[in-house]
Amino acid sequence: MAKVYFTEKITSESLLEIYKKLNMDLKGKVAVKVHSGEKGNQNYLKPLFYKELIDYVNGTVVECNTAYEGERNTTEKHLKLLENHEWTKYFNVDLLDEKEEIALSVNNPKYIKENYVGKNIENYDSILVLSHFKGHPMGGYGGALKNISIGLASSHGKANIHGAGKPDEMWTADHDSFLESMAEAAKTIIDYEKGNMVFINIMANMSVDCDCCAVAEDPCMKDIGILASTDPVALDQACIDLVYNSKDSGKDHLIERIESRNGLLTIKTAEEIGVGTRKYELIKID
Repeated sequence: MAKVYFTEKITSESLLEIYKKLNMDLKGKVAVKVHSGEKGNQNYLKPLFYKELIDYVNGTVVECNTAYEGERNTTEKHLKLLENHEWTKYFNVDLLDEKEEIALSVNNPKYIKENYVGKNIENYDSILVLSHFKGHPMGGYGGALKNISIGLASSHGKANIHGAGKPDEMWTADHDSFLESMAEAAKTIIDYEKGNMVFINIMANMSVDCDCCAVAEDPCMKDIGILASTDPVALDQACIDLVYNSKDSGKDHLIERIESRNGLLTIKTAEEIGVGTRKYELIKID
């Protein structure tokens, strides 16, 4: 079973503490994957919350451009948003697909033969994945698996995943095929990094909508805490379980979003193809 650490405290200090509990020093040049937050979104987690941890690992904040209309679909607009949201105020920032992309091969592909990611990923030795756990309009939920699949894909790569291997069908592809394609993309990142990854999910500001939504619903349930693991499948599963086991009546709205989009298929597929395991030991820390 994978180990998943959990604290109910949601502070910069507890974020750093739970990272240290993993007892894994990320080597070399560290990329820190965050969500920059679409312009107008009120729920994304702000740079200052992450600062203590990112400074501790001496990390560079990384993002990739989107494949849909908004303020993050071109490098010029995305860099301006990163400035307006104060990411560049506190950190070195790198748009991985600013200029080019590379193709990572998918072993035994069912839908996508290659996963297209920003070429600048080649400049890093390890990745710290900081994910805001919440709902998602298409994926049902967003966590670590989405953050390393759609999140690390180039603009073209995002369309490729959404379209289950056919970028021009990104909004019309079979929905379950999209969910399974996310798992396939996540596997390429796991294979590429060869274990040099740490995953942290923050269960706060949990709306049914993603941070990619300019107009998002307000959170529907109370904050739960921070979870950390070296296994993204176990981590996402643990977060899902905490939602289902919560006594907060607002969970029904989030669960409806997850189930109506068949969101658990991504986790199940990820386990089946070797991204990680859904079996975990939850280790609570004060």
